[in-house]
Amino acid sequence: MRFATLLLSISVLCAQQPARKKILAIGQSKGFHHDSTSDGLATIWTIGKETGLWDTYIKTDTQLITKRKLTGNAKNLDYFDAVFFYTSGELDLDEEQKQALLDFVRKDGKGFMASHSGVDTLYQWPEYGELVGGYFDLHPWNQVNAKVITEDSKHPATAHFPPDFFLFDEIYQLKNYSRDRVRVLMRLGADSVDLKKNGVHRTDGDFAISWVRDYGKGRVFVSTLGHRSEVWENKQVRKMWLEAAKWVMGLTREGDATPRPIAK
Repeated sequence: MRFATLLLSISVLCAQQPARKKILAIGQSKGFHHDSTSDGLATIWTIGKETGLWDTYIKTDTQLITKRKLTGNAKNLDYFDAVFFYTSGELDLDEEQKQALLDFVRKDGKGFMASHSGVDTLYQWPEYGELVGGYFDLHPWNQVNAKVITEDSKHPATAHFPPDFFLFDEIYQLKNYSRDRVRVLMRLGADSVDLKKNGVHRTDGDFAISWVRDYGKGRVFVSTLGHRSEVWENKQVRKMWLEAAKWVMGLTREGDATPRPIAK
């Protein structure tokens, strides 16, 4: 009787434990290769293990981005809850894979995250630019001790940041980007950089750093931070990625992605 009761208790406990989510983390570089790609992929893997919330499958190729049935023990997108890109250049994706990635987010309601040069990726596929909300358009100041403005202090991914702070990293300028389709969480404090520097194309002073968007049924989080390995060791940045992953995978329901104009 006691043994049966014990088995029942274990069964109830197991039933109460939510299944660990699965993240497919892609680090393929077809353009500029960042040494910190390893730090980014390892950070997502480590946070998942430390929290017990997800398992991370790290790949340097795009084989698993498909809905096709793969041979052996290979998983396809149906197995995962989110995809993370720390990538560059034109990735090895055929038409089926491209459609599968869009459907993964838009129709299946799964999550997508991109870090740093994840927006320096797939320029020849406009739908990807739509998914992530914009493309890389130079880093006029290269690496700089930038002033970061926290625009959204209520979103889980940025609620822990102060209203403004300084972070030494490579800050991107974006093109094909509009606040009509994304909600900016953090932006560059334009007063902390030289806006007349060669290569500055934006005249509105709007240099988004982290943002979110709804994409069909799914959720997207993008942050251009992460050029330097030290940034991935920053506790506040690591918490940002923890909360971002929870948000895109639906572990956190709070967090508004409604687009809005730049905060004055």
